[in-house]
Amino acid sequence: MKGREPGRITIGEAARLTGVSAKMIRYYESIGLLPAPIRAESGYRTYGVADLHTLRFVRRARDLGFSMEAIGGLLALWRDRSRSSAQVKAIALDHVAALRRRIAELEGMAGTLSDLAERCCGDERPDCPILDDLAERPDAGTSPRP
Repeated sequence: MKGREPGRITIGEAARLTGVSAKMIRYYESIGLLPAPIRAESGYRTYGVADLHTLRFVRRARDLGFSMEAIGGLLALWRDRSRSSAQVKAIALDHVAALRRRIAELEGMAGTLSDLAERCCGDERPDCPILDDLAERPDAGTSPRP
């Protein structure tokens, strides 16, 4: 491609190589997870090897369920060669605990829905314990619907 620096690739190529969509790459740039790209003479964004490593890092962290804020912190630690691994381990263990809490919540929801589904006849009659339960238990802080 004319006007492109050697070793630099377009956003489309970066997306293909990292599995991160071009839209998400632009978003990561806008929130500071990825530095502003070098622009080719044509004005198109171009990316180097370091950018690809960062995109893969962010994608993997997202795959593991880290928030954008946590990913920013992890990126800062990754780039800081004077950091201790204890800092990274603490973040990971906090995230594991949060994931386990979320798993317990999801298992509770699945159990409740499974129980309600068992009590529902699933026939032509309008009686439904699932809908009855939903109608009887409004979310905290909201008014029940008529």
